[in-house]
Amino acid sequence: MNETSDKVQNFWIKRFLALIIDMGILTLLLWIITVIAYPLIAAANAFAILNYWSLLAAFLIMGYFTYMEGKDSVTMGKSIMKLRVNSVDGMNYKKAFLRNLSKILWIPLILDVILGFLFGDSNDRYLDKISKTAVVPFEN
Repeated sequence: MNETSDKVQNFWIKRFLALIIDMGILTLLLWIITVIAYPLIAAANAFAILNYWSLLAAFLIMGYFTYMEGKDSVTMGKSIMKLRVNSVDGMNYKKAFLRNLSKILWIPLILDVILGFLFGDSNDRYLDKISKTAVVPFEN
């Protein structure tokens, strides 16, 4: 492999690890919410609420990524992996929301990455192109 392909591969490894860190944080947060809410749900015999737990997870995922990237251009995972979201005219919550729509489920995220490779830069997902953002390395 040449130096350019090594850099692209390392970049995507960092992006993947950042996503794993962020999803770990979100899983822990959802677990904490479950531990707190389950006794209340059981006491009220309202187990039907659990049918909507995946909707809660979707809102939590979109809220986390939109807030963190819209406010500071990084999530905790991106910060650890020394990555940030960049936009020529500045990041905002609308761009952060748009670029993270595919993160609700794994299949749309994989499709987003594949479309990014096919129709854009090898460092960007398709929704990065649509939202006019890019993930870039940074140094502290």
